[in-house]
Amino acid sequence: MDLKAFFDEARELDRTDPLRRFRQQLAHPEENLIYLDGNSLGRLPVKTIARMYELVREDWGRQLIRGWNDGWYDLPLRLGNKIARLIGAGEGSVLVADSTSVNLFKLASAALRYQQGRRKIISDVLNFPTDLYILQGLLQSGGNGHTLHLAGSSDGITPDIKELEHCIDQETALVVLSLVSFKSAYFYEMQAINDMAHQNGALVLWDLSHAAGAVPVHLDRTGTDLAVGCTYKYLNGGPGSPAFLYVRRELQDVLMNPIQGWFGEYDPFAFELNYLPATGISRFAVGSPPILSMAAIEPGLDLLLEAGIIALREKSLHQSAFLIRLADELLAPLGVSVASPRDGARRGSHVSLTHPEAWRIIQALLQPLDDQPVIIPDFRAPDNIRIGITPLYTTFEELFVVIRRIRDILTTGEHTRHSNDRSGVT
Repeated sequence: MDLKAFFDEARELDRTDPLRRFRQQLAHPEENLIYLDGNSLGRLPVKTIARMYELVREDWGRQLIRGWNDGWYDLPLRLGNKIARLIGAGEGSVLVADSTSVNLFKLASAALRYQQGRRKIISDVLNFPTDLYILQGLLQSGGNGHTLHLAGSSDGITPDIKELEHCIDQETALVVLSLVSFKSAYFYEMQAINDMAHQNGALVLWDLSHAAGAVPVHLDRTGTDLAVGCTYKYLNGGPGSPAFLYVRRELQDVLMNPIQGWFGEYDPFAFELNYLPATGISRFAVGSPPILSMAAIEPGLDLLLEAGIIALREKSLHQSAFLIRLADELLAPLGVSVASPRDGARRGSHVSLTHPEAWRIIQALLQPLDDQPVIIPDFRAPDNIRIGITPLYTTFEELFVVIRRIRDILTTGEHTRHSNDRSGVT
């Protein structure tokens, strides 16, 4: 298939895209920029701009402290209920609070305390490193003879499910995995993993950071125990926006938050000297919520809820399949490999391509020689070019252009102009 045929196909797919109207509801200040890093930081919803202006000038500027009784105090749970609709959870089971790392620490610590007598934590080598760091730190600072075991992967793309199953036994307290792997985009079968753990009496804690707003998630239906996730990727909440946590309803009043802050207290404004935990999901709050950054999450959530996760997933699968087909046809002869699952059912909403010159290829995409568009994907060591597909605003034509540009860069040697020295944030 020649370039023109691929280009024409991309144009036609964009023309008939049922979600195309959403693209203009996110900010696109640079016309000659293709943004394919929404799996790390989503675009700015247009309505967020007006909301933040209103919040600063009116809510904070005029209301002052009265704002707490006019929507601020309930914001973590109200936003949590909206996120719950995107991840298959009921009302009162999701709370927006803190960062993903802090939430993972809180829930993992609570789970280990609850699972008295069990000493094993199971994860795997595909998990996001920060999650492993949190678990390692937890064992160093508060572990009670606990150990962390990592199941392997033979190809760096797919987890070894049989090894994972072998690791989970009657000694296992907690299984911690990322539902969509940050490098390869492998999409775990949640129900199967939950069943595997529950048959051995273990709890499961899922990191939904690369899943929420990108793939269908069914926390309640699959009997998921615990989950955490960020809001700045597919949920378009803004850089460093507050994260969320989920606790299965049956566990909410038996797990104990290890960080006992006043917003997790039963009656915080009674100012009692001894802590009494709140009931329900609110006990997993800690301190005063950051209202400005928290409020910025809501416009992005509203867009996703309006579009619908099923429609978003359908477009994502179509786009990732199109991208992989382009890569096979145009890039494989140049030494580029697809490092994401080819089975759409096991693939999230980004595609990783690998090449020994991945870093310098990305620099050439970011700094084109002529009037070519600036293209922003991201790099993951040692050789991954991650292309984020965010169906609210990613077009098929953009996917065609990035593959064509990588082909041209490798063919002409344009990447050799750039250094292998890496910047601080990749």
